[in-house]
Amino acid sequence: MSRIPLPQVIERLGAFYGEPDPLEVTDPWEMIVWENVAYLVDDERRCEAMTALRERIGTGPEQIMAAPAGRLLEAAVRGIVPEQSVEKLRRSAEIALHEFAGDLRPILKRPLPQAMKALKRFPAIGDPGAEKILLFCRAFPILALDSNGLRVLVRLGFGEEKPNYSVTYRLVREAIEDELIKEYPWLIKAHQLLRRHGQELCRRSKPHCEKCPLVRGCPWPIAEAGN
Repeated sequence: MSRIPLPQVIERLGAFYGEPDPLEVTDPWEMIVWENVAYLVDDERRCEAMTALRERIGTGPEQIMAAPAGRLLEAAVRGIVPEQSVEKLRRSAEIALHEFAGDLRPILKRPLPQAMKALKRFPAIGDPGAEKILLFCRAFPILALDSNGLRVLVRLGFGEEKPNYSVTYRLVREAIEDELIKEYPWLIKAHQLLRRHGQELCRRSKPHCEKCPLVRGCPWPIAEAGN
């Protein structure tokens, strides 16, 4: 079975889910705060934590460094192990102030490898997170993928799942490269739709293939049926 072309995948998902919501944050520093303000929560709870931090303390690195731990905890408590989130917020603020003079925007102008390396200095930011920041800030036209979007593409036949997550990520990125539309609105929309599809229907366990707009042309249900 030939795989569905990537632009058609995104077109079908867009028709099924509708237009994605506007991005919550598009500033590189605030995106790092967004990733660290609460652990293992959905977007709604993360947004609540971000709003609480912004209203009670402020999201600037100077404000976070100066805030008492108890006040930071009031925002981070929306996730699990909130004390670790407080520690990560403070560590992020320390890196931002000491290594980047409190301004991460110049990172976006660096060549891609150097920009990735700089962003990965922060807690909770690996290759996917760094690519997401560079995409959402419209610094580099790359299709960043979270674990949900990656799973969707693997099941559709782009790349191959390996025991090592980083290897799987690299293989999928290589497989989709020639099919990307190198335009920021399309890439951001693709990231959002693939992520949502992986969260809601193409889940790791008990996926809802019977409801999937991609089931026609997806090899994964056939492969699973044979196991």
